[in-house]
Amino acid sequence: MILLLILLFVLTYTAIAFEHPLKINKSASALVGAGLLWTVYALGAPEGVAVSGQLSESLIGTAQVIFFLLGAMTIVEVVDAHQGFEVVTERIRTTSLTGLLWIIGVVTFFLSAILDNLTTTIVMISLVKKLLRDRDDRLFFAGMIVIAANAGGAWSPIGDVTTTMLWIGGQVTPAAIIHTLFFPSLVNLLIPLLITTYALRGRGVNAPEASAIDNQVTSTALERNTMFFLGLGVLVAVPAFKTLTHLPPFMGVLLGLGLLWLVGDLMHKDKSFEARTRFDLATALSRIDMSSVVFFIAILLAVATLEHTHILSQLAQWLDQTVGRQDLIVVLIGLLSAVVDNVPLVAASMGMYPLSQHPADSFLWEFLAYCAGTGGSILIIGSAAGVAAMGLEKIEFGWYVRKISALALAGYLAGAILYVLTVG
Repeated sequence: MILLLILLFVLTYTAIAFEHPLKINKSASALVGAGLLWTVYALGAPEGVAVSGQLSESLIGTAQVIFFLLGAMTIVEVVDAHQGFEVVTERIRTTSLTGLLWIIGVVTFFLSAILDNLTTTIVMISLVKKLLRDRDDRLFFAGMIVIAANAGGAWSPIGDVTTTMLWIGGQVTPAAIIHTLFFPSLVNLLIPLLITTYALRGRGVNAPEASAIDNQVTSTALERNTMFFLGLGVLVAVPAFKTLTHLPPFMGVLLGLGLLWLVGDLMHKDKSFEARTRFDLATALSRIDMSSVVFFIAILLAVATLEHTHILSQLAQWLDQTVGRQDLIVVLIGLLSAVVDNVPLVAASMGMYPLSQHPADSFLWEFLAYCAGTGGSILIIGSAAGVAAMGLEKIEFGWYVRKISALALAGYLAGAILYVLTVG
């Protein structure tokens, strides 16, 4: 059964990777793969294993991510409907494409540490759509946003779900991880930025033309500012909400979305029905790409089978026995997180290495936080930020491999080397 599950998983990812030549939507491939993986597991599971209970457990975790994603995307769409991103775009004066890339990259890096890499990716890609007309440029910027968001999330205890797991589990402390991982994470971003700066030298920003609907006077300066700062404030407050209430982040996002909706309704209550319709939540929800949301659900459920069948934990044990060197094992785990979700990989590692042998803030845990957090940038499906970008900008797996993967790998290895030299 184990070999069949691995084969099905590989075939599913191959179909996703070759979506364009196969002319089969990646969401369809992911759904079929997830369904077959769970079917095979249910039919071949040993007696006494509650597969349906494990599926329910996986569904709870998946639902939390999906509700968070839907809430964050809807908030962004509501802000966009009010032309709220003009608060930022009208202040960006650079006409150089490389200058804009550095601004977007650095802002994404630090914003990701405050929010998280998934939310930051959604916000920044939505912002770039307002700044660039050329689709190839937007795709390239989206790839760099994924690298910057994952790099920024790695050095903050609230910037990436795996770092948060290690923090909650007692493996790392906030002050130590910020101190030791900030510069390796920064190098992870700077190397791709420097290479890209050389490749894009001399090119100017090709701004999009204003659409007919944007030319209409549909929102006042007060409305734009209110919705932009309220929407951003809601997203920034989510980590604090989680810390104070110990509730999952999606509850904070849904609460914030409700507040944003309430303020919007009060703000537009005296307008005509047609004018209100453009700003309401139903319109914002209709603009979300549900195909990408379905793809996200299927990918998370597919990976969950590898976790429940202990394939990932067995792989971690094999690496420990075969490779031996701790730094190389962690680097390989980071590379593996480009293919498999980093959450179960880190969970398996936390189970393999007890705190009694590897105390808090030791080399293993800090290096794992860096590698698992940034290794997912190497492939578009290797992180939540990448999957979100894939859906928002319709990025093809093959295009990302050709244009972005080498940059992400260079940054990943450079940051890893810096950490090992300075700490290890």
